[in-house]
Amino acid sequence: MRLLLVEDDVMLASGIKLGLGDAGYAVDWVGSGERAAEVLGKEHFDVAVIDVGLPGMDGLELTRHLRRPEMVNPSIPVLILTARDALEDRVRGLDWGADDYMLKPYELPELLARLRALLRRSQAATTAILSFGSLELDTARRTLSVRSQVAEGADVPGTARAVLEVGPREWTVLEYLMVHAPKPANKEKLLQALTGWDREITPNAVEVYISRLRTKLEPHGVTLRSIRGFGYRLELRQPDT
Repeated sequence: MRLLLVEDDVMLASGIKLGLGDAGYAVDWVGSGERAAEVLGKEHFDVAVIDVGLPGMDGLELTRHLRRPEMVNPSIPVLILTARDALEDRVRGLDWGADDYMLKPYELPELLARLRALLRRSQAATTAILSFGSLELDTARRTLSVRSQVAEGADVPGTARAVLEVGPREWTVLEYLMVHAPKPANKEKLLQALTGWDREITPNAVEVYISRLRTKLEPHGVTLRSIRGFGYRLELRQPDT
């Protein structure tokens, strides 16, 4: 998922960016409300984390601005970070378009949990677990498992789940595809979800991750279909006849 961090404190921003990057987010950072407004008017992000105490346009004014219909994603989930705990500040922020608040200081695990909750809401999901066919992606524990048959005569006959290992960027690709399934995912937006401004990934690299995932998923009844001129879609693999 691609995240925009709006924070004017360089050291704090560096720490947040590192933690979010380790959690699998493609993070871009800007230090002012004006720059954030410019970026959000041109580029797509899945979620924004905004500090209230920004120079010039503060975080609450920025939040109200990015809800304008001319923005690329006016419904983007917004998490406000603030040291202000006054009731009127929280009410104003929520009225102006913020989806959630976190008071400083805070712990990274809570920030990650709140971001996952915001993304579930924006995607109309009610659980941290995404499912498709035999696949089960747990976004909280960051595990991918597949359903497998347990042979008769085993201690617990029936079905069981086995963990399937995927790399960090393969995970990002699969999560994006599962969020959009059964609809196809746009290749350009998938590319944006994989990288920020300070890292470059070519469209050919996306093909590499797709190919690796196909190899790992097809034995479990799921394949990735390429849609010419658009992107990719998860599909249930038809058994060989």
